[in-house]
Amino acid sequence: MIFSNDRGKLRKMYADAWQKSQAGKPLTALEAQIVDVITLHPEYQADLGEDQLQREFTPEQGKTNPFLHMGLHLGLREQVATNRPPGIRAVFEQLAAQRGDAHAAEHEMIECLAETLWEAQSQNRPPDEQAYLERLRRLGR
Repeated sequence: MIFSNDRGKLRKMYADAWQKSQAGKPLTALEAQIVDVITLHPEYQADLGEDQLQREFTPEQGKTNPFLHMGLHLGLREQVATNRPPGIRAVFEQLAAQRGDAHAAEHEMIECLAETLWEAQSQNRPPDEQAYLERLRRLGR
């Protein structure tokens, strides 16, 4: 489900995981990861209601798209866990140690991830892993 192109289904997956967690129900490994990210973002918890799942989040509204933001966290965590692109785990560990806060390090890193993905999409090409890693490495300097 995490690889679906259906925005509504993806958003519902977040809402369902959060509801299960709040009800004390057992979670799958993926749901546990989602709940961990939601827990770190109390400002997005109100966006998980059924009435919010089809809402549009545009830059003009002045509010970050919570589902995009949380999805970037999950994507970054997967990259770090698999060390793909090679070297990202070391960058994360260094940055987390420098900041003294893994979540703060993730926030800085997802800005680089979002920029890299935006560039790739706007130029209709795959993401440039080397440019991405260089952006990440500059964070720790």
